[in-house]
Amino acid sequence: MTSRQSNFPHQYARTRRFTLGAPRSFTVAPDGSRLVFLRSPSGTDPVNRLYVMDLDGDKPAPERVAADPAVLLGGAGEDLSPEERTRRERSREMGGGVVGYATDAAVELAAFALSGRLFVAELRAGTARELPARGPVVDPRPSPDGRLVAYVARGALRVVPVEGGEGRDRALAEPEGEDVAYGLAEHVAAESMARSRGFWWSPDSDRLLVARVDDGPVRRWWIADPAHPDREPQRVAYPVAGTDNAQVRLFLAGVDGGERTEVVWDRERFPYLARVHWSSAGAPLLLVQARDQRTQRYLAVDVTSGETRVVRAEEDGRWLELIPGAPAWAADGRLVRVADEDGARVMAMGDRPLTDGALHIRGVLDVGDGDVLVSASAGESAADAEIGEIHVYRVGERGVERISVGPGVHTAVRGGPVTVLASAVPDVPGQRVRVLRDGKRIAEVASYAETPVHSPRVALTLSGPRRVPCAVLLPRAYEEGDGPLPVLMDPYGGPHGQRVVAAHDPYLTSQWFADQGFAVVVVDGRGTPGRSPAWEKAFTDGPAPALDDQVEALRELAGRFPLDLGRVAIRGWSFGGWLAGFAVLRRPDVFHAAVVGAPVTDQRLYDTHWAERYFGGRPQDVPEAYRASSLVWDDGLVDAAGPARPMMLVHGLADDNVVAAHTLRLSSALLAAGRPHEVLPLTGATHMPTQEAVMANLLTLQLDFLKRSLGLE
Repeated sequence: MTSRQSNFPHQYARTRRFTLGAPRSFTVAPDGSRLVFLRSPSGTDPVNRLYVMDLDGDKPAPERVAADPAVLLGGAGEDLSPEERTRRERSREMGGGVVGYATDAAVELAAFALSGRLFVAELRAGTARELPARGPVVDPRPSPDGRLVAYVARGALRVVPVEGGEGRDRALAEPEGEDVAYGLAEHVAAESMARSRGFWWSPDSDRLLVARVDDGPVRRWWIADPAHPDREPQRVAYPVAGTDNAQVRLFLAGVDGGERTEVVWDRERFPYLARVHWSSAGAPLLLVQARDQRTQRYLAVDVTSGETRVVRAEEDGRWLELIPGAPAWAADGRLVRVADEDGARVMAMGDRPLTDGALHIRGVLDVGDGDVLVSASAGESAADAEIGEIHVYRVGERGVERISVGPGVHTAVRGGPVTVLASAVPDVPGQRVRVLRDGKRIAEVASYAETPVHSPRVALTLSGPRRVPCAVLLPRAYEEGDGPLPVLMDPYGGPHGQRVVAAHDPYLTSQWFADQGFAVVVVDGRGTPGRSPAWEKAFTDGPAPALDDQVEALRELAGRFPLDLGRVAIRGWSFGGWLAGFAVLRRPDVFHAAVVGAPVTDQRLYDTHWAERYFGGRPQDVPEAYRASSLVWDDGLVDAAGPARPMMLVHGLADDNVVAAHTLRLSSALLAAGRPHEVLPLTGATHMPTQEAVMANLLTLQLDFLKRSLGLE
C-alpha cells in the first residue's frame, strides 16, 4: 500500500467524506438580488458559517460572512440539546455550526440556532445578533414579513419579535404532557417520509400551522451505552412495524396567542401527515396517506374553520411514493404533483401530465409563475439511458427544456431570474456551483473542500437483459493481461439509495478498495431509485430481485471484465449491510465473505412507515413477507444455506434508527449455528459514525478482514 493509498482513509474521515468546505443549503431572493448559503472555512473544519452574495448589478459583489459561530459563541464549542441531536441524526448531518437556517419571504432576514440559542442575521447588512428566547431553541423560522421568529423549545411552539418593541416571547402551543410536542416531526416523518418540519407560516404572517405529536401510544425502547454503565439508558419512542404510531394532529394558531383551531380530516383512515404546503397561491395544502400507503388524499384547508376538502385522491396497488417538493400550488391555482401514471413517474398540473416516460421525475425544485423546475433522470422510454445522470429541467405548457449540461448529477434552486446550478460530474472532484441569470453564468460559489488523494477510474455500463446499471472499478495500476482479480461487490441496492451515479466522489472509497487489489462492482438492481416505478416497486416482490440482480450482473460482467468468480466478497451499510448478509447466507455458492454494516436483520424491528410500505402490511398480517426478508427469526437463521462464509458484523451501539439489537441477534444466531463471524461494536456511534478515528479505521479493518477471508494475505 503506497503512502497516498494509506492516507486516503484518514483524509476521508478528516473531511467527513469530503463534505467539509463545500457550499450547501442555497437560497435565492425572489427578485434574484441575493444568494445565501452555508460553508465551512476549510476542508477539515466542520463549523459552517452563513454567507451572502449580492447579485445586483452587472457584476456580483464578493461573498461575505453574515454569521460566524466562532464570533457569536465567543469561541465556545457547541452544546446541543437532545432534540437538536435527534434532528441532526435524522438528517444525517455531518457538520456543525450553522447547519440549517430559514429566511423571510424577501430573503432579508435569516434565523438559525447555535448551542440552543436563537440568532438572526440581517442579510443586507451582513450582521448577526442573538434574540432573547427560551431555550434550547430548535428549528427557528422567520415569518414571511420578517417581524417574528417562530421556534420550538421543550415541546412548545413559541414566537419572538425580531425588534423588541413589538411584544415579548410567547408560547402559541404548549405540551399538555411529557409525551406531547408541538412543532416537531415525529420519528417516521423525519426518518422515512423526508418531512423534517413540524410548523409552517402563513403567507400573511398572521398564523401558523403546527403539528401536535403525541408519542404516548408509541412503544418505548432503551438504548444503553455499555462502555459507560454509570450512564442512564436513553429512552426513545420507536414505532416498530405493526405497533402504534405517534398520534399526529394539526392546528391553526394565530400569532396573537388566542384559541387554536384544529384542522379536521379523517385521521383514522389517513393517519400519516406526509406533506404540508402553504403559499400565496392557495389555501394550505396537505398530503395525507393511509397507513398502508396505497391511498392518499390532497386536502385544502379552510383557515377559518379548519375543515378540509379533497382536491384529489390517488391509489396504487403497491405504494404511493413521496416526492420532494410536491405537492404545491401553481401560480394559477392548479395542483402541482408527481404521480406514477402509465408506467412512468410524471409531473402533472391538475389532471394533465406535462412530462412522459422519457423522464423519471425525482423531485420538484421550484414552482415559478409559468413553469416548474424539476429534477429528473432518463425514463424507460428515453432514447439514451444516461447511466447515473440526474438533470434539471424546466417544465411548462410549451414543453420541457433541460437546464443542466453534460453528464453528471445536477440540482438547482431558483429565485426570480437567478438559478443556482450545482453539478457533480464524473471527472472532477466535488461539486461546481454556478450562478445563472437568465441562463447566463454570472458567478461561481467557491468550494474549500479538499481534493482527494486519488481519483476513481470508473466504467459505467448496463448489464444483462434487464439493463441493470453497474459501475466497475479496477486498480489504477492494473494493465490488460494482469489476470483476473478478486471481486468486491459494493452495493446499497435498495430504496432511495442510488449508488451508480455519474459523479466523481461517490466512488472514492470503492476506488481505494480497488487499489488494494480488487475489482469493485457496484450494482443498482431492482428496488433502487431513478429508473421507473416498476423498477423501484419490484422490492415488494420479496428479497429475491435485489439479490438476483447482484448475482446476474456479477456473472455477466465477468465476461467483459477481469473478475475472479472464485473469490467474491460483498460489503454494505444499512440496507446494503442487510443485502451483504443476505448474500452470504442465501447464496454462499456465489459470495465467499461479507462485511455487514448496521443491517436490519429482523424486519419486525424496523419502523412502521418503512417496513409496512415495502412488505405490504403489518407483520401480524403478512408474517411470511417479513420472515422472507429477515436474516434472523425467532428460531434462528432464516433459510441459511451452506457452506458457512465468514462475516464481519459492524454496528454503532448508539444507533437509534437501526438499533444494535439487529446485529446482536444475528451474532447470536450465527454462534448457535456454529458459523464463523466477528463483531465490531462501535461505542458511542450512531447510524452514521462521524468520529475521525472510527471512520478511518473502519476502512482498514474491513480491508484486513476481506483479505484474510479471501486468502489474499
